[in-house]
Amino acid sequence: AVVSTQSTGKFTYRGIDLDKLLDMNNDELTQLVHCRARRRFTRGLKRKPKALIKKLRKDKKNCVEGEKPEAGRTHLRDMIVTPEMVGYIIGIYYGKTFNQ
Repeated sequence: AVVSTQSTGKFTYRGIDLDKLLDMNNDELTQLVHCRARRRFTRGLKRKPKALIKKLRKDKKNCVEGEKPEAGRTHLRDMIVTPEMVGYIIGIYYGKTFNQ
């Protein structure tokens, strides 16, 4: 029998814990991601991705302590997931419905 040695599910990206990722500034984070994402970050986020992040922050702020915020909905299928967005539930529109 094969014994599974999975860890407790702590989120890491390229060996760096989520806590350290959240403490990084944008320049340090940009150096970790792949080339396409690095190019997109250096050219700046446009209005719609910034609005999505702002909406997620607002939903989390208005949420009751200890509960998950309501699922956000967006049409941005090509949005890059930043460390700040980890833990949110986002419904992405795929032509007919919002998939989570």
